[in-house]
Amino acid sequence: MTDPTDVFAHLSEGLSEGRYEELSSLYAEDTLVEHPTAVPRPGRLAGRQAVHDRFTGGLGAAIRLKAHDAVVHETTDPEVIVAEYQSTVESPDTGRSTEAANILVIRARDGLLVHTRDYHDYLKLAAVRGGAELLADAYEQAPAHVPGPVTPRPEALADRKSPLGVFQRLCFGVSDDRWSELPDLYAERTDVSHPFLPNAPTLNTRDELRTHFARVGELGLRLQATDLVTYQSADPEVIIGEFAYEGEFESRPFRVNDILVLRVRDGRIVESRDYSDHLALAAASGRLPELIAALNV
Repeated sequence: MTDPTDVFAHLSEGLSEGRYEELSSLYAEDTLVEHPTAVPRPGRLAGRQAVHDRFTGGLGAAIRLKAHDAVVHETTDPEVIVAEYQSTVESPDTGRSTEAANILVIRARDGLLVHTRDYHDYLKLAAVRGGAELLADAYEQAPAHVPGPVTPRPEALADRKSPLGVFQRLCFGVSDDRWSELPDLYAERTDVSHPFLPNAPTLNTRDELRTHFARVGELGLRLQATDLVTYQSADPEVIIGEFAYEGEFESRPFRVNDILVLRVRDGRIVESRDYSDHLALAAASGRLPELIAALNV
């Protein structure tokens, strides 16, 4: 079992079957597991023992998971895959269940997970356990975000029609408040979804995107794209991009981590899944109660 896709399959099977005692054996001794969208701040687990403690420290008693509908993106780096999947989440305590989106960036070497970046829908995970209302307190009690340096953008962006070039222009277009220009990066007929945003409609036309970006621009957020990392899929039309926005709202700094899966054809985005940390964004802009109220679990 040396292929990253095989390791992910064993991980998702183990989670679905509740074999938490065994799961840490899939990780390298010096593994690093990052949770960029954890509440109320990003978290990490360093080392196999920390991963084992996480899996066996009550996770199984708190929720039951069934992973399904996985889409695995092989990349041009043979050690790296990006896995999107849905999970059916049930709480034994509340009796509630829900469907939650997930996306993992996985680096496996010699059959073991050496580095993963795990993005989960923490709003739904909290709601199914009856704890969504506690999220506001978690963000209020969290230490203030200390802005980090914004990495400079490349002196010359990639070719305008390439997936990388389109991804760069999307991120830096937000940084430059070019909200009215961003819809032109998309095809006239497209498919844009936000899996971590409750009840978000799929945007299928450029006109719908014009309305969407205009509304975002009206929020008055100041955002600067930073820490861009891309993974070129084996499918030449598909690129996956991780990045963050260092932002400010009413003089309060914040950071929103994000990962995008883009399909670009003839220089236009024809499909996009945006796994942005909407919880962190809502908390920063004072819209967290509204976000929680939009969720029906």
